[in-house]
Amino acid sequence: MALDQVDVDTYEVKKKDELNFWEHLEELRSRLIRSIIAIAVGTIAVFSAGDWVFTNIIYAPRDPNFITYKVMCAVASKTGMTSLCITPPQFEIFTTEMGEPFFKQTQVAMILGLFMAIPYVFWQFWLFIKPGLMIAEIKASRGFVTICSSLFLLGVLFGYYIIAPFAISFLAGYTIGGVGAKVTLDSFVGYMTMFTLPIGLVFELPVIIFFLARIGIVSSAFLKQYRKQMIVILLVVSGIITPSPDVVSQLLVFTPLYSLFEVGILVAKRVEKKRQELMDS
Repeated sequence: MALDQVDVDTYEVKKKDELNFWEHLEELRSRLIRSIIAIAVGTIAVFSAGDWVFTNIIYAPRDPNFITYKVMCAVASKTGMTSLCITPPQFEIFTTEMGEPFFKQTQVAMILGLFMAIPYVFWQFWLFIKPGLMIAEIKASRGFVTICSSLFLLGVLFGYYIIAPFAISFLAGYTIGGVGAKVTLDSFVGYMTMFTLPIGLVFELPVIIFFLARIGIVSSAFLKQYRKQMIVILLVVSGIITPSPDVVSQLLVFTPLYSLFEVGILVAKRVEKKRQELMDS
């Protein structure tokens, strides 16, 4: 059962239109505190398994035996597209400051703690806005927590298994004048964060379009009208996200992003259909 479908009648919360300003703030504070506690629990769990997390998760994409490299090379051997077969260069990760391992471990623990707690965070957000919605709006938003959580985590996994391997192979192996990169722990963690967290947010595009369509800011016709412009924008974004200059890796990023945009158009159409049905009834 989706978290947003759990019966919240036991929560003695007044309707939003009955709450004054300070009561709104108090409820928001309560939801934020619960979310922070959930993130803190995940952070502590990840931090306590620091060595395992770094060896098997954070550093994994620089290992030639990482699953993405195996799959890509297998596909390349069958299709003849040799550019798909990539392997990361061998490089050491070092620190330049005392205490850097501790602070980077803390940073990673907080980020992964957020990833672990994201369904609960979305649930708390849903419980905050749900009392202020009409019955029809609640029905239209059914599955909010499940959809938002799934899209975010799907984006994170896409960044981790697709973008990170291509980017690491290109950036860590790039040389100029015979000089290659020396990778610091701070740099590696920073790039791994950039390859995952922003992509998770980008994958929320259909949800964003849903809410914009609900309040009448965008429509399916508007999105279709600017489809060509969106293609150009997403191609530029794909080029920025994927440091590798080859077309194949950029298309691997562009394809799911554009698919999300098309899903957003379908979502906007459904919102318009529901609104029309309400007007006709």
